Amino acid sequence: MRPSGRQIDEMRPISIETGVTKHAEGAVMIRMGDTHVLCTATIEDRVPPFLKNSGLGWVTAEYGMLPRATNTRMRREAAAGKQGGRTVEIQRLIGRSLRAGIDRVALGERQITVDCDVIQADGGTRCAAITGGWVALRLAVNKLLKAGMVTSDPLIDHVAAISCGIYGGQTVLDLDYAEDSEAATDANFVMTGRGGFVEVQGSAEGAPFSRDALDQLLDMAAKGVDELVAAQTAAVAG
Repeated sequence: MRPSGRQIDEMRPISIETGVTKHAEGAVMIRMGDTHVLCTATIEDRVPPFLKNSGLGWVTAEYGMLPRATNTRMRREAAAGKQGGRTVEIQRLIGRSLRAGIDRVALGERQITVDCDVIQADGGTRCAAITGGWVALRLAVNKLLKAGMVTSDPLIDHVAAISCGIYGGQTVLDLDYAEDSEAATDANFVMTGRGGFVEVQGSAEGAPFSRDALDQLLDMAAKGVDELVAAQTAAVAG
């Protein structure tokens, strides 16, 4: 039995609320159970120096956790004077993931920055950030299309992410913190709406996992991403 009482292939409740802030070109609050992440997208008419005069656009991301997103207060990274390694790794993951769903030629020479701020953490924050970040990106691109600033839709596919793992000897979908902290195997899968894999991160915390277990994790991830893509579609249609 999972601590939450969910079935092994059952997701936490998902909600994606749009228009949650006034100024950003795309603004979303995604809630996956008790993990809540604010995702905002900002359009800028510039690109990093290495892309200047290339005709290519760029999508990048920043990620952070509020001090009381977790059970005990975390010191703000700004107070420490630098970002931690985990933060850097996650925001690079988010940027890579979102770029997998965009045609950078169609975007033109402009940058969209997706900021992902964890308001409350209960496992799977990077997955929620990628899934919600895509919706914020979609909303921002819609504004470019409406204004006639791009002639064709730069977003070519959905991108979403989900965690899976082996907990209590069973393969389970969408780990919360209680499971994540005790899982024998923990994995994150970033996938496109068409079923392609953008990134797979998996680690055995104790005994190695088998090829059969990996296949089960892959199948479970595909099921979860299908549900997330449906939630993304509903959010941007509303």
